[in-house]
Amino acid sequence: MAGTVGSVLNGISGPADLRRLSAEDLSLLATEIRDFLVRQVSRTGGHLGPNLGAVELTLALHRVFDSPAEPILFDTGHQSYVHKIVTGRRDRFDSLRQTGGLSGYPSRVESEHDWIENSHASTALSYADGLAKAFDVRGDRRPVVAVVGDGALTGGMCWEALNNIAASDRPIVIVVNDNGRSYSPTIGGLAEHLAGLRLRPGYERVLRNVKGTLGRTPVVGPPLYDALHGLKRGVKDMLAPQGMFEDLGLKYLGPVNGHDRVALEHAFSLARQFGGPVLVHCVTRKGYGYAPAENHVADQMHAVGVIDPETGEQLKRSPGRSWTRIFEDEIVRLGEERDDIVAVTAAMLDPVGFGSFGARFPRRTFDVGIAEQHALTSAAGMAAAGLHPVVALYATFLNRAFDQLLMDVALHKAGVTIVLDRSGITGEDGASHNGMWDLAMLGIVPGLHLAAPRDEPTLRRALREAVAIEDRPSVVRYPKTALGSDVPAVRVVGDVDVLGEPDESGVDILLVSVGAMAQDVLTAARGVNEAGYRVRVVDALWVTPISPALIELAADAEVVITVEDGIVVNGVGARLAQRLGEAGSSVPTRNFGVPVEFLDHGKVADVKARIGLTPQGIARRTVEFAAGIIGRSDVGSEGVTGEHPLTARADQQQE
Repeated sequence: MAGTVGSVLNGISGPADLRRLSAEDLSLLATEIRDFLVRQVSRTGGHLGPNLGAVELTLALHRVFDSPAEPILFDTGHQSYVHKIVTGRRDRFDSLRQTGGLSGYPSRVESEHDWIENSHASTALSYADGLAKAFDVRGDRRPVVAVVGDGALTGGMCWEALNNIAASDRPIVIVVNDNGRSYSPTIGGLAEHLAGLRLRPGYERVLRNVKGTLGRTPVVGPPLYDALHGLKRGVKDMLAPQGMFEDLGLKYLGPVNGHDRVALEHAFSLARQFGGPVLVHCVTRKGYGYAPAENHVADQMHAVGVIDPETGEQLKRSPGRSWTRIFEDEIVRLGEERDDIVAVTAAMLDPVGFGSFGARFPRRTFDVGIAEQHALTSAAGMAAAGLHPVVALYATFLNRAFDQLLMDVALHKAGVTIVLDRSGITGEDGASHNGMWDLAMLGIVPGLHLAAPRDEPTLRRALREAVAIEDRPSVVRYPKTALGSDVPAVRVVGDVDVLGEPDESGVDILLVSVGAMAQDVLTAARGVNEAGYRVRVVDALWVTPISPALIELAADAEVVITVEDGIVVNGVGARLAQRLGEAGSSVPTRNFGVPVEFLDHGKVADVKARIGLTPQGIARRTVEFAAGIIGRSDVGSEGVTGEHPLTARADQQQE
């Protein structure tokens, strides 16, 4: 790999610079961009494969369309790195996905070239439809471009948008970046249609022959004409399923070699001149130009951590065990014990830990594509027929299927288990990927049972208990961070584990830990003990519904504090406080969690420190709250005023 920015790339500060380059310089620029991407992403981690495959496509778009006046929208947003490079953000790539640095997705804060901040798939076409409508209302006919790739067309929202776009005459250019993959190979009927185009190079030749035959046929009346026209259409549909798009009313161009810049520019220019909705089908290869990515069987290095840029080998591995791998192991065990358990995933078979289950039980594994809504309702149907579906999603993507969970699963009392990977704060992928909404959102679903395991034994136990529930939905959630040491209970009260007890009789503060926060809460409790308070730490595996044992334990304390990695409004703590009030308890409560705001991307530890969810932050806020309520003589005036030495130590550690 080269050690410095290439000679051509160094002269690119905006899209206008691309239009002045010769063909030779543009070819060199594509090579330099790939070199730059590998070197930069290998240091910070990020989405490598999709961007390596979109180099020529992005260069061609910016040479044909006048961004930012003519919006270029990327769906999914993780394929926008090349766009960022050529729109003036190259010098910030050292900070990619780091605290205070460059986002891994389009970001309106970063550049006027980013009209939207989409990082959930299948949204760009709706954005494009809205922008085009707004321009039209103002008498403006400027084109809007939506680059749809990595399986986004498997999402139903795309088809809702296409239905509207095709019915208009607005100049929307839909660029299908077809690499045949999302995280893993894209599946479903649409994928098969696009594969049909890619894999039938003789299509144009056959069509020319059919056209010639029809042209030489004598006109003998409408019946023969209709039959011949039907034959033409039938052959066309058999060989090239672009008829699917044309039936919607979309002009279709392609397939185009997505790594042939000249061919791409020609197709984009034709689409731009057409002045109405056009779909340009571009065939690319994920990871193109970087051998380790091209040869990476699982996902063409879709997303990587810190790697060796020469070999592609991962250099820094997450410490400790992985929550996902523990789930993967346990779900296979359950699948061997019960033949009614089936796996459902939304285009993320390996990332959510269903790879081994899929290999062991292929007929019981269903990848529905980027279609979380369909996944939930399909699972409800399977449950109605006697199966027990386990739907595994990243927690942030459950937001997209809440109505289906509420009305199609819960209302029908369907025995569906939902496993939420990457719950809580996920960090580098930013606001859209933090799985911080689930605890609050799921609390309003009637009958739902929600487990938040704190370690490996409780994760395995939660899964087994969840799939045993057949008359209502169950959810098991766990974070992205490494799975730490097991946290054993010192005793059990009802269905609540007591993780720590004061050395003396009586309890001043009941610290209620939720899920994987247990280790941090125990560390915080030691600091609070040092401040002179008697602390009991408890953990309920099933946090919804609220355990009656928690209500009993709260009666023994003077202050109750809950700690969770979800938003505080309607979270576990809020529901516990409500239940305490309903039970007639007047014990003061305080809920520590995530504020109701979109959290900027950064390291998980940095994000937690900023919102006070570190052990030091939890301890400091606990002492500050308790000091104003508990009038114990041995706490002292410093504790009452909130200026206890513990506060100072915590502040110093955060700094």
